[in-house]
Amino acid sequence: MFASLVTALPLATLLGFIPSPSSGSVYLGPVQLRAYGLMIGLGVVAAVWVGQRRWVARGGDPDDISSIAMWAVPAGLIGSRLYHVATDWKRFTGRWGDVFAIWQGGLGIPGGLVAGVLVGVLVARQRGMSVPSMLDSLVPTLPIAQAIGRWGNWFNQEVFGGPTDLPWGLRIDEANRPVEHIAATTFHPTFLYEGIWNLVLAWFLVRVDRRGVLRPGYLIGLWVFGYGVGRLWVETIRVDAAYLVWGLRVNVWMSLVAIVVGGAVTVAGRVGVSTAGPDLH
Repeated sequence: MFASLVTALPLATLLGFIPSPSSGSVYLGPVQLRAYGLMIGLGVVAAVWVGQRRWVARGGDPDDISSIAMWAVPAGLIGSRLYHVATDWKRFTGRWGDVFAIWQGGLGIPGGLVAGVLVGVLVARQRGMSVPSMLDSLVPTLPIAQAIGRWGNWFNQEVFGGPTDLPWGLRIDEANRPVEHIAATTFHPTFLYEGIWNLVLAWFLVRVDRRGVLRPGYLIGLWVFGYGVGRLWVETIRVDAAYLVWGLRVNVWMSLVAIVVGGAVTVAGRVGVSTAGPDLH
């Protein structure tokens, strides 16, 4: 699996496209693992590791982050699946048993992020942690987890963009192409675009946090804003089926809401701006 990740981009240079894996599974000896779930798991591990280091740097106990992850990660998975099913329910009509088949793909990141953050705040309160400090420690780790988890879409050959002749176009098997683009062979690798965007966003969040330009607890607003901008861009080029609201994909509307809300929270959290925000301690 890891060899595939490392060689994907060099192969794009040699072949003129990024190849897709022939299977959505990877094998560790006789053990078969679903790549989609594996990449999500690796993203969680990376986020917890980075989060612990950032929390310890603030004088905290690394076990606090492990405890938060133990509850927030399952909540995030449930929230992600519920969001996906709610916004694409027609796909499950007549086969509701597939609602539980998360290894086939289909996790709505917005729902997972909301559920995970809310549960994380509740756990932090219960443990007597400073919630603003906890949020500032963990928020930059969320786009890191997203960036890694998006590689699961590569393995599943799903949620890609429109046809492209660019040298980093993603080769998609005919069985996985939309009917309207059945003759095309390479498509925009939106998993890669969103992954790169999230890594840059994580770096930017760390930089902003170090400079202290936002009051404690408000870094989450900048993350929501940045996520909304990146997701809006990606949604405009995706060609997978999606539920439409007033002619636009539902996640386009979600992205616009994230931009507005995240931008407002960021502005309100600037050092020197006085607001009567909620007490999160």
